Amino acid sequence: MAFKNQQEFIEALEKAGELVRIKTYVDPRLEIAEITDRVSKSGNGGKALLFENTGYAFPVLMNAYGSEKRMCMALGVDKLDDIARQIEDLFKMLTKPKESILDKLNMLPKLSQFASWMPKVRSGRGACQEVVNTDNPDLSKLPVITCWPKDGGPFITLPIIHTKDLQTGIRNVGMYRMQVFTPTMTGMHWHKHKVSAKHFAEYKKQKKRMPVAVALGGDPVYAYSATAPLPENVDEYMLAGFLRKKKVELVKCITQPELEVPADADFIIEGYVDPEEEMVWEGPFGDHTGYYSLPDWYPKFHVTAITHKKSPVYPATIVGIPPQEDAWLGKATERIFLAPIKMTLVPEIIDMDMPVEGVFHNLVITKIKKDYAGQGQKVMNAMWGAGQMMFNKILVIADELTSITDYKTLAQVTFRNLNVATDVSFTTGPMDVLDHSCSKMGFGGKMCIDGTRKFEEETEDRYAAPEPPAVSAVDLKHIFSEVADVNVSLVDINIPCLVVAVKKNRKGHIKELHRQICDGVPGIEGVKMILYIEHNIDPNNLTVALWRFCNNLDPKRDHMLVERESRQQPGKIFACLGLDGTRKTKEFDDFYRDWPNIIVADDATITAVDKKWDELNLGAFIPSPSLQYKDQMYGEEAVVE
Repeated sequence: MAFKNQQEFIEALEKAGELVRIKTYVDPRLEIAEITDRVSKSGNGGKALLFENTGYAFPVLMNAYGSEKRMCMALGVDKLDDIARQIEDLFKMLTKPKESILDKLNMLPKLSQFASWMPKVRSGRGACQEVVNTDNPDLSKLPVITCWPKDGGPFITLPIIHTKDLQTGIRNVGMYRMQVFTPTMTGMHWHKHKVSAKHFAEYKKQKKRMPVAVALGGDPVYAYSATAPLPENVDEYMLAGFLRKKKVELVKCITQPELEVPADADFIIEGYVDPEEEMVWEGPFGDHTGYYSLPDWYPKFHVTAITHKKSPVYPATIVGIPPQEDAWLGKATERIFLAPIKMTLVPEIIDMDMPVEGVFHNLVITKIKKDYAGQGQKVMNAMWGAGQMMFNKILVIADELTSITDYKTLAQVTFRNLNVATDVSFTTGPMDVLDHSCSKMGFGGKMCIDGTRKFEEETEDRYAAPEPPAVSAVDLKHIFSEVADVNVSLVDINIPCLVVAVKKNRKGHIKELHRQICDGVPGIEGVKMILYIEHNIDPNNLTVALWRFCNNLDPKRDHMLVERESRQQPGKIFACLGLDGTRKTKEFDDFYRDWPNIIVADDATITAVDKKWDELNLGAFIPSPSLQYKDQMYGEEAVVE
């Protein structure tokens, strides 16, 4: 269903018991984020939060998309898979042969539906322009939140950013954070892979100012559509129209009339980017990876007007250590775009899952219908060439006989089918700019684990099939003083993988340790993979360990395959793959980029929220999630300032 505006969505959330109004004063600097972090991690995403007393004229809406129920409400469906089915049915209808006049006539209602989804520019002003300030626009009057203590400043975190191609006039709608520097200037954090960055490059060639318009609020489907990985030149407002089953009404901006924005938005920030101007040093920012993203040079956005409704609500979000609200935006994308990928690029795909520990791009699991040898590699290449899937770091492929959402069963079957010497592929390619593990920004290693059942052509008899391993954590810690702890529980449930927390203290340490473990530890044969993590991470907390591991790993650079003659099966080869998910440094790893710290709240903010908790109408006390991560930080000297 289509919401008339953000206020109607808020009313629907409240009626469904999915929203809490907070009337006590809460500071937009750090306190709103800390409260939201506690609520979003409290189980099932907690509730949406409407902060009505912020010291500003406008309330702040947080965590509005932060659960499966609220995400479905925003998109007007009962289940996220309903949208994938609608897309698949539509695609099948369009591609079905039209052999008779009756077949063609049956298409007419669908063509009418297409027209009803297309955005429409209407004349006059919209509700988003009920209050207009062109003489003295001032961002400091908006309750822009500061999320985390080491952030470079306050950031607009749910901006719906409108640009147009200079040559074609085709609109792009994206979402890129905006650091506020002055009342009339922000950074514009569009990455080099994004369409708006391409638009900016065209304006730079022509030495022309680039008009930009930013919408906040309106129908909640707008913010989702701005994050969706659509093909270039496909209008995001057509997707929004399809999702809401009603066209998006747009109005022209006042000071940037080349651009159109949703008439029902709560706020519009109009302005321009001058490609001839020096860039601004933007960041750091506590990002969705759970780490601070590194500061860099980005274009300046200059504000020429701020317009808004008479009673607007300022929408915002926080990202950080998962799970956060953005996990559900990512889950919606996973479900919605499964159908287009399956029908146009990889027809053998049955299902796809992006575990929250992988923060979207780091870890993707794909289920396929396997019919021939090498099909896993075929899917691997197709996936890494499919839009934003090019940023994927670790791809796991399972066949149709495996559940990919039952992670225990998935791991058992994957490892049973896996020869780590032949079924794990490594390559390099484009990576998300936020991936700090790459030796060079935006370019690094990828890994595909083919966990499908193998055909005869895919097997090699020279490798051993040893008995189940019998490895003791006590033995490992006794033999190697640098080993802080070991998780051997996976071995006990037929997953031949160890997680080893190690205090790295010299160059080549992890590679050397992996060789020593594979060569000398009793009962090691049968272990197929060892994941190495920092000494201050609990390897028995798999959720945290895998989140840290996936972030810190460059698979091509950081893998170590040990092959030696099997002692259980002489004449055969025992193979064990090691993956170094520890922090990389110049001293021990010849790593020359800055390494960011994980994101935690500061003590003063935690204490302030603790003291006012009983006034917040949020029920039983929820301690700060940051407390469990304090001892995992690298120290203040490692935080990028």
